[in-house]
Amino acid sequence: MKKKGILHSRLSGLIAALGHKDTFLLGDAGMPIPAGVEVVDLAVSAGVPGFLDVLDAILSEAVIESHWLASEIKEANPALHAAILERGLPQPTYVPHEDLKRQSASCRFAVRTGEYSPYPNLILQ
Repeated sequence: MKKKGILHSRLSGLIAALGHKDTFLLGDAGMPIPAGVEVVDLAVSAGVPGFLDVLDAILSEAVIESHWLASEIKEANPALHAAILERGLPQPTYVPHEDLKRQSASCRFAVRTGEYSPYPNLILQ
């Protein structure tokens, strides 16, 4: 039995299978996931689990080369934006939210959290 790190077996396996340049989406409860993209649905209820809790768990196991954020997060959710930037990730590439949704169609998988705040969606590589 695994006793630390990501305990969710499917999410742990998907992260372990990532290769160089692969991307995946970490999103909120309402982010539309394109057909054909595998979803790891962690959402239990509003706010559970939170976006940052899941991001921190992922960062403990995955090497992140780059990431994309919706440019709208800067104004619509400055506290979460600042918290993401404090995680020591490479400088984000900002794109309009609609572009982020389109870009998510090429992700290997998507992780759905219970987050309900505005624009807590990012694509990680």
